[in-house]
Amino acid sequence: MRTKKLQILIGLIIGLAIFSCNNQKNGSDAFGNFEADDQLISSEIAGKLLSCNFEEGMTLSKGAEIAVVDTVPILLQISQLKSQQLTILARKQSVKSQLAVVEQQKKNLEVDRARVDNMLKDGAATRKQKDDVTGNLELLDKQKESTRSQETVLTGESEVLDTQLAQLQDKLNRCRIVSPINGLVLERYKKAGELVGLGQSLCRIADVSSLNLRVFVSGDQLPHLKIGQKVKVLIDDTATKNKTLEGTVSWISSEAEFTPKIIQTKVERVKLVYAVKIKVANDGALKIGMPGEIKFLD
Repeated sequence: MRTKKLQILIGLIIGLAIFSCNNQKNGSDAFGNFEADDQLISSEIAGKLLSCNFEEGMTLSKGAEIAVVDTVPILLQISQLKSQQLTILARKQSVKSQLAVVEQQKKNLEVDRARVDNMLKDGAATRKQKDDVTGNLELLDKQKESTRSQETVLTGESEVLDTQLAQLQDKLNRCRIVSPINGLVLERYKKAGELVGLGQSLCRIADVSSLNLRVFVSGDQLPHLKIGQKVKVLIDDTATKNKTLEGTVSWISSEAEFTPKIIQTKVERVKLVYAVKIKVANDGALKIGMPGEIKFLD
């Protein structure tokens, strides 16, 4: 009788061992939660928000206008600079007219100088008359040079205004805030009519077409993983079944860390592990923060 009981006990131990081995063999290799690579959309211009075309949970297309900052102050500055440009243009036209007058005066004096030279040869003119004509020609050359320097100054001022206009046009373009990616609005920080500062965030978005399953593996598991490797990803489907997806190892931490405190037992928390990101295509079933598991493919 005692022998029979011993045989039964040994059988139970062997059965539990086999069950434990099979359970470990069929179990997942790592566990974690899904996360997204999010980014903040910020305003590059300070001012009042005229419109905010986004809500939390809304899907945004890349390049879509999501907000507009008040453009009136910038438009007024542009109008002022354009008026200054017209003034400079009028002054440049005046300078060109002055140059034309000087050129004509110079031509007339050159004719007079030729006439005086001929008269001087015949003794009908004096040396002083020639010197006077020559002096007037030299004076006109200096006047011409001075007028051209004014034209150069005006050209420089015009180029400065062109640069300022380009800067204001760039600021005007930045008043229209667009989505840099196709993404889902996770959080909203501003509404239409509110003031926004330079660099202040309007919302946080993320591309959820694919999510990262962040898991933690032990040191002895690390040699079995490499960047680009395919793994099996498991998520909850029903109360008793899992849904299987394919994932790709996209990142492996180069440094060990203690197991995150979300792990319940103290024994597990003091273990050193390595963080790993698994990129998984999202068919709509994956949500940020939901749990997942991975199995290494043989």
